[in-house]
Amino acid sequence: MQLSPFAKIEAAPPDPILGLTEAFNADSNPNKVNLGVGVYQDETGRVPVLATVREAERRWLEKEDSKSYLPIDGVPAYNKAVQGLLFGTNAQVIAQGRAVTVQALGGTGALRVGADFLKRFFPQAKVWISNPSWENHRALFEAAGFIAMTYPYYDPVTHGLDFDAMMNAIREIPDGDILLLHASCHNPTGVDLSEAQWHELVAVLSAKQIIPFLDFAYQGFYRGIEEDAFAVRLFAQSGLGFLVASSFSKNFSLYRERVGALTIVTGDAEESKRVLSQVKRVIRTNWSNPSSHGAQVVALVLNDPELRQQWIQEVAQMRERIWKMRRLFVEKLREKGVGRDFGFIERQNGMFSFSGLEPEVVDRLRAEFSLYIVRSGRICIAAMNERNIDYICQAIAKVLRS
Repeated sequence: MQLSPFAKIEAAPPDPILGLTEAFNADSNPNKVNLGVGVYQDETGRVPVLATVREAERRWLEKEDSKSYLPIDGVPAYNKAVQGLLFGTNAQVIAQGRAVTVQALGGTGALRVGADFLKRFFPQAKVWISNPSWENHRALFEAAGFIAMTYPYYDPVTHGLDFDAMMNAIREIPDGDILLLHASCHNPTGVDLSEAQWHELVAVLSAKQIIPFLDFAYQGFYRGIEEDAFAVRLFAQSGLGFLVASSFSKNFSLYRERVGALTIVTGDAEESKRVLSQVKRVIRTNWSNPSSHGAQVVALVLNDPELRQQWIQEVAQMRERIWKMRRLFVEKLREKGVGRDFGFIERQNGMFSFSGLEPEVVDRLRAEFSLYIVRSGRICIAAMNERNIDYICQAIAKVLRS
């Protein structure tokens, strides 16, 4: 019998997040908690289907009259709505035709199309990623052919931003390279730049020839839909050319529908046309044509004033629940007698935080209490609720005291 051509292929190492979830699913402990998974969960521990999504789906199913292909760049009403959400409905960058938006397969697909586009026209560039960053950033850009470098970001002593070290490193990045930034709710640390720091960063970039690429996956999960777009809008007002990868996985809870977008801000409308033509070529060799359902749902919600307002309220409820769990987590750790100060958790933003829990502590929490945390210490605050928070804090207290 002929040997299989794949016989010598070795198993890939498990993904640090997905592998953790697989182990969690196989755990028989009824008290188990997965704090590694990167999805929003409601107070019952379920990933919700938003009421606005239910209503938009109902309307779309009644309205849909064809299953033909979409345009390569996606649903036109969706792309227009994405631009309004990013820049503001009456933004100058939209009126001038400087923004090009294409539908993508989630935020990951947007990042990959952007990376492939950049590699085609800036083949010698390196990409600079914050230390730390979302695990998939490095893998994604390296898969596109880039050399990935890092710049300082998180200070483990203060549990905050090391802004001076970050800025010193960015000033030394060679012109022509790519700078990846988290626009809001930094993953995995929950540590963001202040508005004043964003202004300082944009001023430095305006004097260089670096290509900024903003990852914007959590709009609405920090302060609000409009407020969280501050960095994106500041970049647009600066006149810089840049890219934005945005996603509706979190703020629409549309994880499995893979609804994202890549937006590129150019110098003028003529440049936008040329850029769009090239991005379409990249899409053609990736997924060729986007899926319809999720984008139609988002477009319906964002373009209907009543549904849009209801969606904003639903996002606010998710955001407020995350803030509540941050406060409860810190309070209960103190109640359990934990001497270590976890107050910084309340100063971080979004779904994630760097807990400061050491790898050996994380290992014990998993082995002794079925508490699943990424070994870096990153925890998903959105996976906590009033039913499991006491167990989580009691487990951490026991391990830290022993």
